[in-house]
Amino acid sequence: MELRIFTEPQQGATYEQQLAVARSAEQLGYGAFFRSDHFVVMGDHVDGLPGPTDSWVTLGGIARETSTIRLGTLVTSATFRLPGMLAVSVAQVDAMSGGRVELGLGAGWFEREHEAYGVPFPDVPERFDRLEEQLAIVTGLWDTPVGERFSYEGTHYRLVDSPALPKPAARPPVIVGGGGPRRTPALAARYAAEFNLAFRSVDETRRQFDRVRRVCEEAGRTDPLVYSAAQVLCCGADEAEFTRRAAAIGREPAELRENGLAGTPSEVLAGIGRFAELGATRLYLQVLDLDDLDHLALVAAEVMPHL
Repeated sequence: MELRIFTEPQQGATYEQQLAVARSAEQLGYGAFFRSDHFVVMGDHVDGLPGPTDSWVTLGGIARETSTIRLGTLVTSATFRLPGMLAVSVAQVDAMSGGRVELGLGAGWFEREHEAYGVPFPDVPERFDRLEEQLAIVTGLWDTPVGERFSYEGTHYRLVDSPALPKPAARPPVIVGGGGPRRTPALAARYAAEFNLAFRSVDETRRQFDRVRRVCEEAGRTDPLVYSAAQVLCCGADEAEFTRRAAAIGREPAELRENGLAGTPSEVLAGIGRFAELGATRLYLQVLDLDDLDHLALVAAEVMPHL
């Protein structure tokens, strides 16, 4: 099981705080530093100051100040960027990192942030239509050989004789995720290197993993798909430390134990084991207090060696 760190900078984080988490995660042996792609704070217990940071601008900076840890989004919203420009941005950050970038791409869901920053927010069917076209365009641009051209004619996007440049240093793996019963598994089977389900119970995760596996089989996919989950992390060396960390992020200990990887290291390890039994080989640990680097160190010392 690979452990990755997943952050929510829209809740209030500077570039420097995100960089500190990424560097600490790299030094401690975590597999990746990922961040959300949101622009408005969620919940009433935080003010979101100093304000949102753009995911790919931030990852470009972090790419130049780290050396081994993988970097990515969970997930970039297809509503935020035109697919051609997104392919350019991600390819550039990948080159800046030496080939360490992964792209999580989703349909978008948080209407409030679209309203706040003047971004159109279509209905669900159109958002999924746009996501499907974006996946085809982004991967098509990257996979077009140097010197050849890429064209695409869709309902929402049209590309004519694109030079399909720049190329990433290494073809970024694409992550598709979500609980949709029909279109999500189909998109994962066709375009993704990894399927992710975030903040769902073990039973819900099992059902969705099974759906995706079934669709992959029906589609005749032979390349293996990585299955992963994301869960909030709140771990303490003892009950007092766990309770303190829960209070710091505005959550109740009992609720965290029910809805995340929470408690003492042994409890967190047992929770990880339940996802491993489903076939997950990668877990994104959502850390909400970005100043608590000791939290990352505790899990690296007391949980990671047992995986």
